[in-house]
Amino acid sequence: MSRYFRESAMPAHWDADQYLRYADLRNRPLADLLARVPELPPRPTVLDLGCGPGNSTAALRRRWPDARLLGLDTSPDLLARARGADGEPTAEYREQDVARYDPAPERPDLIASNAALHWMDTDTADHLELLPRWAAALRPGGVIAFQLPGNFAAPSHTLLADLRRAPRWRDRLATARPDASCHEPERYARTLLAAGCTADVWESTYTMVLPGPDPVLEWVKGSTLRPVLDLLPEPAERAEFLAGYGALLRAAYPATGHGTLFPFRRVFAVAVKR
Repeated sequence: MSRYFRESAMPAHWDADQYLRYADLRNRPLADLLARVPELPPRPTVLDLGCGPGNSTAALRRRWPDARLLGLDTSPDLLARARGADGEPTAEYREQDVARYDPAPERPDLIASNAALHWMDTDTADHLELLPRWAAALRPGGVIAFQLPGNFAAPSHTLLADLRRAPRWRDRLATARPDASCHEPERYARTLLAAGCTADVWESTYTMVLPGPDPVLEWVKGSTLRPVLDLLPEPAERAEFLAGYGALLRAAYPATGHGTLFPFRRVFAVAVKR
């Protein structure tokens, strides 16, 4: 998980506790991604680009216990959590903008990015442009592995965009970061192949069963909603916005007797440098 925003927007303040509230469900796509990564050389150099609170870094350590492991993120709060017992305290960490980072000096064997790449767009560049740079930095036989959400056309996102543009909120929320992007799997495959890699690219939709009241609202509070909430620091306004958005989400994702069903599409890629 990474925290990168368009240059025209203020960085969000990320809440590790809120993000990790659904840690088991959020970590499942990462487990599926790492299951497709081939074996690496002994004592590999592994980069976790957009490491967030360290949940992805800890998974990388479990898979490669002898690796030199480096995590990068822009959020000091999340990096502090990553360095603690809930993250992976044996890794190295840097506070750095991954969109401007050159991994070549590290000579990595694996560049991993978990639920982060979509946050690395800027006003002038698409995150696809990072992949050739990452591929060039790898050792021969090195691997790029990433997964990101592909649900930006889902009600959880379209309802939020519509609400932000409503007369009540558009003046306040016009500077919130535009919706992040995810390309179709074929574009990632073409980009990775052109960069001299193999391309194993796929998508999956997880039908999650979320417990408790307003669970979809609680889910997006840990990710998509963060830059919006930062623009509503006054408690009454924030409560009003959340009440309106929560009502829309309840209608779009009705609760059942077993919880709330939340389809969650992800796009994955594992590429090996030829």
